[in-house]
Amino acid sequence: MRYHNLRTVVGFEVHRTITKRRFWIATMIVPLALAIVFGLLYLSSTATTSSIAAQKTATFSFAYSDASGVVSEPVVKGLGGVKFDNVATGVARVRAGQLDAFFAFPADPLTQSVRVYGKDVGLFNNGKYSTIATEILRLSADAQIGSRELATLARSSVSVDITTYKEGVATPGLRGVIPPLIYLVIFYIVLILLGNQMLNSTLEEKENRVTEMILTTVDPNTLITGKILALFTAGLLQIAVFSSPVLVGYVFFRSALNLPHLHLSSLVFSPERMTVGALLLLGGFTLFTGTLVALGAIMPTAKEAGGFFGVMMALIFTPFYASSLIVSHPDALIVRVFTYFPYTAPVTGMLRNGFGSLSGANAAGLIVEVFLFGIFVLRLAVQLFRFGSIEYTKKVSLRTALGLNQWRGSR
Repeated sequence: MRYHNLRTVVGFEVHRTITKRRFWIATMIVPLALAIVFGLLYLSSTATTSSIAAQKTATFSFAYSDASGVVSEPVVKGLGGVKFDNVATGVARVRAGQLDAFFAFPADPLTQSVRVYGKDVGLFNNGKYSTIATEILRLSADAQIGSRELATLARSSVSVDITTYKEGVATPGLRGVIPPLIYLVIFYIVLILLGNQMLNSTLEEKENRVTEMILTTVDPNTLITGKILALFTAGLLQIAVFSSPVLVGYVFFRSALNLPHLHLSSLVFSPERMTVGALLLLGGFTLFTGTLVALGAIMPTAKEAGGFFGVMMALIFTPFYASSLIVSHPDALIVRVFTYFPYTAPVTGMLRNGFGSLSGANAAGLIVEVFLFGIFVLRLAVQLFRFGSIEYTKKVSLRTALGLNQWRGSR
């Protein structure tokens, strides 16, 4: 009987949500905007590119090997580097932590990539290796100008392929960061577009004065669970609609729109990171949905509940004020606070998981915390809904709803 009621609630809530005009207006705004942008790009068939180059002095230890014969030893010595004849020796020194970086210059730098091996110092800081490798070639060319090849090399961009190591194991770099961060994008899309619907999901019945009648046939736990499942279903529908113009543009108009060719095979899908990201997404969705439903159960009208929606949205964006610290200094105090404070934990955890700074033990503890707190808030929402369903003129007292007044009186 309870399963039948749950199916009825989910079906009713999904139908009620997707048949509202404001749902489709909110859903179609993003893909229509993307379609307009893509259309303008397609009609104009223009693309803008820019490049910035700057000389920098190496602040790390490095060595190099030169199969091209164009690298100037005085230039490298001026930057603090030394020459190795054996590439394997240089790579081994980097892996052992005895050297910060090793550059293997190929026989033809114009057509072949410079191989860079370096100590992993963070996704953004790893770029300093390619900068120095490029500057070595450019400065060497400047020192020997007179050859057409060297002059061309000095003016052209150089292809650099970076491999970094952490504890002797090659790190995936940006290729491993992108896949788990997809969960963070989904989290934001669903909450931003459905957050207000979550808040009003219990208010509509209260304002229509039909809550008592519903609760005579449906258990409050079943009703709240059904509403959450319906909201999640509506979120999946919105994600599918949002992704459609991007997929169409990429598959059929990639060349005209100058979209980069995406090689999925080049991305690194770590099972551990993908699993942690999925669990943090699910736990975060449960926590925020339960909180918004609970707020809706307390408030008598949607107008009074609206102010709290802004507060909840601010909480999920707060970690981005410290995003640079989250990425580069995950052990900072503010990052630890954001990691374990329940309402900033999902976003901070997904960011740290994507950039590889969330250890297995921390991830397990964070997932348990988010789910336990989410389940607690859901149970609280059910209890508040029981009392709030008959309170139409004022906010529900938490003390009364939780029976604290009765407990205090018994003392």
